[in-house]
Amino acid sequence: MLVFIDESGDAGLKLGAGSGSHFVVALTVFNENKEALMADHHISKIRQNLGLRSDFELHFHKMSSRFKSVFLEEICQFDFNYFCVVINKAELVKEKLKLPGSFYKHACKLVCEDAKRHLKEATVVIDGSGSREFKKQLANYLKKNLNDRDAGIRCIKSVKMQESHKNNLLQLADMIAGTVGRSYKQRSDSEKYLEIIRAKEVSVRIWPC
Repeated sequence: MLVFIDESGDAGLKLGAGSGSHFVVALTVFNENKEALMADHHISKIRQNLGLRSDFELHFHKMSSRFKSVFLEEICQFDFNYFCVVINKAELVKEKLKLPGSFYKHACKLVCEDAKRHLKEATVVIDGSGSREFKKQLANYLKKNLNDRDAGIRCIKSVKMQESHKNNLLQLADMIAGTVGRSYKQRSDSEKYLEIIRAKEVSVRIWPC
């Protein structure tokens, strides 16, 4: 079992002054490693068919409308599912709530809790950019809080850090996070992309709600 985690949005709270209204963390799950490998290879093929460089990093917010649609429609032929946590920053400001730790760590905690009963001996891959010490702390946190050694439950076998520009399936997680995040914006195409991937959705949690 392979799991990939990436995010969309920023952690700023200056709403209306450059900060986005929502922060999204997406967790994608492939139950079969073979299926993940086929999806990985197909993403390289999609990139080629779209006339993009082989090292072009797929980011939802940097791609044209046509490219987004083609990618999402193509990738949905593979067997994977996703979970998302959407942090509503406006509600945080309104309620004067403080996160226990960073946006990213808290959102990862929430999305992993939601996915926990679906995970078994999973290898979790997280974007390794940014502070290595923070990522190490996050990896330790996830293994400690999702595994129950006394009960013999090991949801997570290992946590790996990889650079997203070298990992097609982390880029898939980015595309999912961006798609879900887009659906919370007042744009004419807010629901367009979400409808393409809807069948892959297991849960989307809004926090706080």
